[in-house]
Amino acid sequence: MPRPADPATRLPALAPLAGVVAQGQGRGELRVPDRDPEQVREVVREVLSRPEFRPPHRSLTERLVDWVLELIGRLLAALGGSGAGGIVGLVLLALVLVGVGVLAARFSRGLTPSPEVAAAVPAGRRRSAAEWRAEAEAQERAGAWREAVRSRYRALVADLASRGLVEEMPGRTAGEYRREVGRALPEAATDFAGATELFEVAWYGRARTGAGEAAHLRDLSDRVLRQVGA
Repeated sequence: MPRPADPATRLPALAPLAGVVAQGQGRGELRVPDRDPEQVREVVREVLSRPEFRPPHRSLTERLVDWVLELIGRLLAALGGSGAGGIVGLVLLALVLVGVGVLAARFSRGLTPSPEVAAAVPAGRRRSAAEWRAEAEAQERAGAWREAVRSRYRALVADLASRGLVEEMPGRTAGEYRREVGRALPEAATDFAGATELFEVAWYGRARTGAGEAAHLRDLSDRVLRQVGA
């Protein structure tokens, strides 16, 4: 959060109070305040309630992590200064770590992967280019253009992998395939980059995808494979 500006410029409501203190200091003593204390407190409350003075919002998970770390720090400090109680402290620390592990396991079970990522990244047995291409054609006939773009792109990657030009594996991103094709087949790099961009915009960007985008990707895929054959 940006550092608040000088209170004399950002907080004009407190300027009279600063003047009282300054005048008293000039004579080597503090003046008896002549303002109503309740009014002063109200001004201070109003100033401190402004957005720039509010602490940033922290999620429940962040507060829980802070609490656990603080607790562990206290236990470690107690262990460092203890003698005979060191074993008890170690047992308590172990219990805390077990509790953290249980909480982490419970939170991780509640996390679900993005459906876009799950569908775009192959898992288990790798499907062949022919299988992806057949699926793309079926999706095009059904008018599922976004899914057809994804399947057509996966068919292209599988084709390149079968020729040893890219390494197809779970977790690799489209950008990594694009860089790999740029190194292994520079003459097809532009067409593959165009196909990658179409796939990313349609699948991750959730842009409007229709027959035109599917046809364009099919054309780019064919051009890349022609370069491979050449």
